[in-house]
Order: sequence, then C-alpha cells, then structure tokens
Amino acid sequence: MDRSWINFIHTTNEYENGVEQFLEFANMNVPDNNGRFYCPCVNCLNERKLPTNVIREHVLCDGFLKSYTKWIWHGELIDMPSVDVSEEEEEVDLEMGDQLEEMIRDVGHDSFQRANVYENLFTDAEKPLYAEFTKYTRLSTVLKLFNVKARNGWTDKSFTELLELLSDMLPEGNILPTRNYDAKKILCPMGMKYQKINACPNDCVLYRKELAMLHQCPRCGVSRYKQKDNEFESNSKGPPAKVLWYLPVVLRLKRLFSNANDAKLMRWHVDGRTTDGHLRHPVDGLQWRKIDSMFPNFSNDSRNIRFGLATDGMNPYGNLSSKHSSWPVLLVIYNLPPWLCMKRKYVMLSLMISGPKQPGNDIDIYLTPLVEDLKMLWEEGVDMFDGYTGDSFKLHAMLFCTINDFPTYGNLRGYNTKGHKACPICEEGTCHHQLQHGRKTIYLGHRRFLSTNHPYRKLKKAFNGCQENELAPMVLSGSQVYEHVKDIGVVFGKMKKKGTSSNIWKKKSIFFDLPYWRVLDVRHCIDVMHVEKNVCDSIIGTLLNIQGKTKDGLNARLDLVEMGIREQLAPQSHGKRTYLPPTCHTLSKQEKRSFCESLQGVKVPLGYSSNFKRLVSMKDLKLLGLKSHDCHVLMQQLLPVAIRGILPKNVRYTLTRLCFFFNAICSKVINIEKLDQLENEVVVILCQLEMYFPPSFFDIMVHLIIHLVREVRICGLVFLRWMYPIERYMKILKGYVKNQYRPEASIVERYIAEEAVEFCTDYLSQVEAIGVPKSHYH
Repeated sequence: MDRSWINFIHTTNEYENGVEQFLEFANMNVPDNNGRFYCPCVNCLNERKLPTNVIREHVLCDGFLKSYTKWIWHGELIDMPSVDVSEEEEEVDLEMGDQLEEMIRDVGHDSFQRANVYENLFTDAEKPLYAEFTKYTRLSTVLKLFNVKARNGWTDKSFTELLELLSDMLPEGNILPTRNYDAKKILCPMGMKYQKINACPNDCVLYRKELAMLHQCPRCGVSRYKQKDNEFESNSKGPPAKVLWYLPVVLRLKRLFSNANDAKLMRWHVDGRTTDGHLRHPVDGLQWRKIDSMFPNFSNDSRNIRFGLATDGMNPYGNLSSKHSSWPVLLVIYNLPPWLCMKRKYVMLSLMISGPKQPGNDIDIYLTPLVEDLKMLWEEGVDMFDGYTGDSFKLHAMLFCTINDFPTYGNLRGYNTKGHKACPICEEGTCHHQLQHGRKTIYLGHRRFLSTNHPYRKLKKAFNGCQENELAPMVLSGSQVYEHVKDIGVVFGKMKKKGTSSNIWKKKSIFFDLPYWRVLDVRHCIDVMHVEKNVCDSIIGTLLNIQGKTKDGLNARLDLVEMGIREQLAPQSHGKRTYLPPTCHTLSKQEKRSFCESLQGVKVPLGYSSNFKRLVSMKDLKLLGLKSHDCHVLMQQLLPVAIRGILPKNVRYTLTRLCFFFNAICSKVINIEKLDQLENEVVVILCQLEMYFPPSFFDIMVHLIIHLVREVRICGLVFLRWMYPIERYMKILKGYVKNQYRPEASIVERYIAEEAVEFCTDYLSQVEAIGVPKSHYH
C-alpha cells in the first residue's frame, strides 16, 4: 500500500483518502477489535485504544506519526529474516520480537517527543547481533547486559571492559557496542526525565515559579550560586549552591500502568487478597475502610493509589569520615501485594535533597513539588492507560501515611519530640518526670492506661508511692491537631532567629495542604524498628551492666532516693567506696557468663542475622556492635532463651512477655480479635517493668510501645510500615555513588538508568528482575 500520503498536508484529498485506507486496513487485519484500535496520531503514539471515529478525528487534525511506516500494531506482519533454524528457535525469535515491540510501544510517547529515536529503537530491536544469528538482537543484548550490570553493581569501567571483550570474542561484523557510553545511548530513550531545582543553601526557598529568575535568596540574602574565593557578586552565575532533584511521580505511574502485569497487580488488594477477618494488608485496617466510606468516588476504582512516604538521612560516602547528609524521599505503593509493597522494584525515588546539612524542620520547603503533585492527583486526577484492560481511566492517588524514625517524625509532623511533652500521641497529656541526678526526662505513669478497676492502680509501694486515679489521655483527631497548628507562622531557613517557645508544635505541616490529611487517624507512623532496637539496647545494657549503656548506676540510685521509692536500693558509703545494693535485675558474674555463652553458641541459617559469636565478648562479658536487625532477632527469638534460669521468675516472665509482644505485632498475619488482648497485655508489661527497673530506663522509646497496637489496628501490619526495607534501599542508593564530588547527581543518574532497565526486563525472556530478589531458599 502506498504510504506517501503520511507526509502530505492534512487538508489534501490524498491525505484524507490515505486515512480512510489505513482505517479500512486496520479493521480488516486486527481480529476482535470491537471497533477500537491503537491511535497513531502524533499525540497518542499508539498508546491508547480509541474508537474508529475518534482516531479519524485525531489523525486528520493532529497528524499521522511519520515514523510509523510499519503498521505492526494494526495487523501488518513483520518480515522475519529467512534463516535455516529449527521451529523451536523460530518460536523464541517471534516471541522475543513481539515483546520488544510491545516494550517500545509501552515506553510512552514522552520519551519519543524528547528524542527522535523511534526508528533507531525499532531497527535495534530487529537487527541481529551478527549475521545469521537471530536469537539475540542488538537491543535485547544490550538490555540483558545492563540487567546483569545493575543486579551486580558493576562500575561503568568494568562494563566497558566486558563489552570490549565480548565484541572481540564474537564473529567479525557484530554490532555490539564496545563502550558503556555507546550502550547507554541505546538505553537513554527508555529513561524518564527529572527536574533540577535550585535551592537556597540555608533551606529558605526553592528557586521555582515566581522565584526562578532570582540570584539571591529573598529571605537571607545568600547567593544562589557557589562562591569563588570567598567573593560574591549578586549577578554572577555558576554552579548552584544546593540542588533538589525531583523525579515526577506522574510519569512513573504512567510507565507502571503501561505494563499489563503491573497494572493487574495494582488492583490486587481487591481482586487477589484473602478476606478472613485477619490483618494481612493495610486494606484490612480501619484507616483504609474510613477512606473508602468517606470518599466513595475515590474508592470506587480499585486502581486508585494509596502511597506511603518514607525519608531519612544517609551519608552517601559510606564509612568515610564525613558529616555529609543526603535525604532521599521514597514512595511505596500499598495497592500491591504485601510481598511486593516494600521491594526495591516498586519503591519510587521521588526527591533527592542534597547535603551537606540535613534539612531538619525546613524539609517542608523541599517537599513542595511532591505535595503539589499529590494534591493534583487527589483533586483532578491524571488520564492513564491501563495496559491490563487496554482502556483509559482517570487515576487518583493519596498519601496514606509516612514512615520515619523518631527525629524525622517530629520534622514532618511539626511536633517537638524532645522535652516534657515528647510523646506525639499523648501530647499535652504526656506523663513526665525530670530526674535531678540523671538529668534526663523520663516517662512513667503507664497505670493510667489500665482499666479503672485494675489492682495495679491501688498499689503504692511498688510504684511511685501513690495510687493512680487518672485516665489515659485522649488522642487528638487530625481536625483538632489542625486547629492547634493552623495559625502557627514559621519562617523557614537556617538563618532565622531562634527564640524560646513553650509551644509543643513547631509548624503547620505541609501535608495539611492535602485536603484529606486532617481526616486520617494516623498520619505519621511510629517506626517499630527503632523502638525495638532502643528497647533491646536498654535491656541488654542494664542486664550486663555495660558502661555507658546501663540504665542502673549511682545517679539512678540517687534519683530513687529523690523520688522516695525502693529505699533499700539506696547507695551506701563504705569509706571512699560507694556500694550499690543488688536489684532484681542484677546479674552475678557467673550469670553474665551463662547469658553470653548461650548467645555465643547460637547458630542461625544464612542471612537470618549476624553471626552472634562475633558479637559476644567473653572477656568483657558484653555484646558489641549490635545492628538493628540483630536487636530484632534478639527480641523476637533469642532473649527469652538466654535469660532462662538466670533471673528471678517475675522479672524473667516480664521480659519474656515483652519479647512475645514484639513477636505478635510483627507477625505477617494478625487476628483482629486479639488486638484488644494485646493492647491490655502491653500496658501490664510496662507497669511491671516500672516495678522492677529503675526510672531512668523509661525514655521516650519505651513509652512509645504503648501506642503500637493502636497503629496496627488503624494502619495495618508493622512490616509494611517500618524502616528495615527503607534502610536497605538506602544502602543500595549509597552504592550508586561513583562520583564523590557530586554524590546526589550520581545517585539520581544511576537510579534513572536502573529504572529503565527494570522496565525493559519484564519484556525480555530468561531475565530476572532487579528489584525482586530471590529468597535464600530458592
């Protein structure tokens, strides 16, 4: 068929006749089309299936895609090279070719608008690596090699050497690129764009919108650019002093939904989950159901997304002695199955806040572009093509919760997590006490959370010498919090005047710009990983009396005297020496040895935890170098075994019950009916710890244990809301740093490349995904 009409003017008769011939051709050659085809206009670019009359209008008004000369998506067969191969190999070739063509179509028209590479991609997808060898094409070879490079963290230099070696090993005339630079040029069209936004080095403003043309910060007057030789010129240009890297979330969602498998997974929480009254997914929590009931238009389409936002500081230089702090902001998708929610493949890097200093309370400045996109996704939505159903729909999205350690929790919430009112849930009702000798704030009074008729409320001597008549403080709703913070005026930036303020709220969080934010019961989640680690460190340090980590000492005993409790434990002077009477948790040297020997002899499967034999010092009878996951394994499994037989029965049972509590809330399936029992159990455990351990033991992390069950009931399972997968992902981001002069730029560029390779992996046969690792068992 003559296709020269594609280049004619749209108003000519030849062009109109050619359009009619094309539509007739598609209608005859596409089976079961139901009158809908991929639209080949310059805007749709064969991405959307539309009715015939709409396609006719698009092509006549906007124009036909000039590079689309082989109508492969409208029924035209591909000319395969006539090579003498077996039927099995021919089937593999056809399957591979179909997948590559589908991949090129699903890349999206945005990439082709930025670079005229459609023809090159299609040519590379057809061209065999060398003559008479059709199993691998130039495009498939490069993509598979990049997949291996990304999975194993190869450097660009080593990859270039590999390409040179492979090219030399292959027959003459092969078209394999010989440099990483040449291979990356083939991959570039698959990558998605990002934005570099200049920022004030004092975290005052972002130079965007109406501030885009300024050279100086309008608040602190500091130059937008790096200074040379301590000289400053207001109009001089140069490298920006600080940069925010923004990776638009909408583009990544379009890429995600263009893949049929991923588009199908986005509705798993409705179509694929088990509904048996147990907590298995955030959809089983109260907050998800509340959103469904309050916003039925949002919940009617199961493809609408609920995000979790996580951020934390990291040193991109690894173990080098540097105080540089980079802050990636990550998004996780809760529509996915629980075994994929937190996997590397589906964690989206949305922001990279450059260092060297952490943003702290000024992080709202950097979150502005992301929050604007989230607000747009909630109110207006985005037109999206569903690769699974083959139709278009309006996608909406919302922020479900945030996942952070406790200091970042305070920065995002705008709450002061230090001092007397440090608990962000109890707030004004936080029960605190200032130790005179230990010089720290402690948080006791957990008997308030018991039922009104519980016998512990009447005990005096075992606690603080008084009966407990107060009730637990009421948790403020999001609307009540908003009323407290809506009038707080904050000037962001490190150069602002710092005055003393008694207000526990530091600012109105930028997340309150989202219309639904004040409706949520839990907006910021307590990180169980850090709570468990801090509690474990306190218990181990106190039991083994590790210097600097024990909560029992001379000052702790003097505070007991000051508070008028447990007088028998008061320090006693014997000449120049001070004697501390043993407590119920004090271990003898032989008991410490027994404790350490039991942990030293532990053998665990590969990848289960660290080798505890290396963590135990039998010389000093203490544990050294415990990581977060080691503390997790101790609290979940090993501590109840290690203390068996070396502590009084009541103390041993209390610590064992605490370990069982952490084990229960960290389970992957939780019976909803047992949550009330767990909530009562943890209050009793904390009250018993008050009876046995010194007051200095009860820092804010110990107090936060009492609120964990509430968040499980509202937001769902703990393992989808803690920092373990986020910390692991940040380790991967550190590995992306190959240019130590510009670490954040290096991270973003390599992330874009891996993102493109991961997308292409789904269209290649016999290739493993990068971000969904196999278990040790497999």
